[in-house]
Amino acid sequence: MLQTSFIRENKELVIERLKKRNFDGKEIIYQILKLDDDRKANQQQLDENLAAANQFAKQIGELHKSGKQEEANLLKEQTVELKEISNTLKEEQNSIAENLQQLLYRVPNIPNEIVPAGKCADDNEIVFEEGSIPKLIENALPHWELAKKYNLIDFELGVKVTGAGFPFYIGQGARLQRALINFFLDQARDAGYTEILPPLMVNEASGYGTGQLPDKEGQMYHAPIDDFYLIPTAEVPLTNMFRDVIVKKEDFPIKVTGYTPCFRREAGSYGKEVRGLNRLHQFDKVEIVQIQHPAESYATLDTMVEHVKGLLQKLELPYRVLKLCGGDLGFTSALTYDMEVFSAAQVKWLEVSSVSNFETFQANRLKCRYKDENGKMQLVHTLNGSALALPRILAALLENNQAKEGIKIPKALVAYTGFDLIK
Repeated sequence: MLQTSFIRENKELVIERLKKRNFDGKEIIYQILKLDDDRKANQQQLDENLAAANQFAKQIGELHKSGKQEEANLLKEQTVELKEISNTLKEEQNSIAENLQQLLYRVPNIPNEIVPAGKCADDNEIVFEEGSIPKLIENALPHWELAKKYNLIDFELGVKVTGAGFPFYIGQGARLQRALINFFLDQARDAGYTEILPPLMVNEASGYGTGQLPDKEGQMYHAPIDDFYLIPTAEVPLTNMFRDVIVKKEDFPIKVTGYTPCFRREAGSYGKEVRGLNRLHQFDKVEIVQIQHPAESYATLDTMVEHVKGLLQKLELPYRVLKLCGGDLGFTSALTYDMEVFSAAQVKWLEVSSVSNFETFQANRLKCRYKDENGKMQLVHTLNGSALALPRILAALLENNQAKEGIKIPKALVAYTGFDLIK
């Protein structure tokens, strides 16, 4: 959430940057500033009333002491009137504050100046590409057919027990899934991240803290009796660890990682683009999160991108890095890099990671702050990245490594799987 003070001081910049998202912010920005003016005027009147009431209270005491009861009673009546007016002003102040908050929730983060203009994923900018596209054997199969041929994943059983998008992993398929999770966690630990095993459900405040609410209610599974939400990503509980926390400057950067299942309704997803592992309602992911000093956050973003690139290199997968355009940028992000791997049997690129800098947008909601050199409270910057999401990684590994004798396992994973060939 943008700070009202920042909007006021940078009104034209905010409106201009929001245009990169194809978001016309002029009207809502002016509404926010008008409400903020109303809030300040209301608060000033309320303060004056309270000061007058306090002054009357002193005068009433002095009048009582000097025996001037009639004058004291007149001031008491005025004090009652002031209290009634103050109560009305407090109600108005609460209403203004709530309306202002709801408007601020509707404004996305402003893109960083280097975010390219564009309307959709087709306008994203490829900034790096590495690896050779594999030449597959004759009659190569897509991963959903390989999964059936080698009894690795049962999609139909998932439909029977739960519904579409909830597959069963079996035998070597389950072991490969677990191997990837452990590999990603070990790599994150080696990079200095502290491993966390967080809850899989969060409360509403946590959803608001990281920006899933009120933007993505339709994509989240909700347990209404307890008002809990199943997490769409470990980013939510990991980042909310720092809600209402004042970070010591010497603790920067704070680096945490976590493995969780993730739950997404993916409303409206259908057709061949979501076959097999391409899009699931429940999937596994290892997340990396950093809480960083604002002066260092973009250098940190680069190191997080390099971390994910290193994982893809070790898995021997052809990949590319894209800088997302304004039209494809997530609601809370100031700058995002997506990583895609090439799926040889499907002959297309599959997104497997997003690494983002949210600057102060989440921190303002979270009230996660630090004291600067002058002792003044400032908002931290928050960053996160998928390192990595498993379904499409698994799909690419199965498809790209299929051979006549079976499916070869990358060398980096053999110590984790205990086998080097699926057959």
